[in-house]
Amino acid sequence: MSTSAAASAAPSTSFVFPSTYNFPPFFTPQPNSTTRHSQLQKWSSLIQSWCRHHRIYRLSVVEAIDSPLFHNASLRKRLDLAEARAIVDWMTKKEEEGGGGQRAEWIDGFSAGSSAKGKNAAWIWWRRPEEWADVLLDWIDATGQRGVVLTVFELVQGEATVSQEFHGMDHDVMMKALNVLVKRGKASVFGNEGEEGVKIF
Repeated sequence: MSTSAAASAAPSTSFVFPSTYNFPPFFTPQPNSTTRHSQLQKWSSLIQSWCRHHRIYRLSVVEAIDSPLFHNASLRKRLDLAEARAIVDWMTKKEEEGGGGQRAEWIDGFSAGSSAKGKNAAWIWWRRPEEWADVLLDWIDATGQRGVVLTVFELVQGEATVSQEFHGMDHDVMMKALNVLVKRGKASVFGNEGEEGVKIF
């Protein structure tokens, strides 16, 4: 599902915005460093929650700028594109660097802090690949499938995973999570792109 499709899809329950979303200064960069840090944290939490609710893995900042995420129509307040990019950029940085704990990653190859030009889409990590890897491993253990060969398609779209949070996951995110398990020595991925198989052991 594309970002725009995911954003417009009717969720089973409507998204509940935090109270700060109805506070006009929330949409304006705060000059005080302490207040600014708190503002960035709240925006990060909102973006993660929004994406999780709508099952959005790739967020197009350019497309989302006109969505309710960044535009509070009742307040007539919105983030401009530069501020939205600044927030996502902060999310890409490590906590020890004063950032948002790597809860986002620019898809187009840009690093945190680099020029904003071209920063149009980002992975939003409401679960980081390492955390998704743990979720997958827990499901494999719970279903007794260690050593069983599965296809990536089965994991993402199979009937057995319908009740799992990773069902319907973006294929690239699934591959990132599986590659974490490969690096840990817990999985083997094989086959052609789009037809990958995986064995978790």
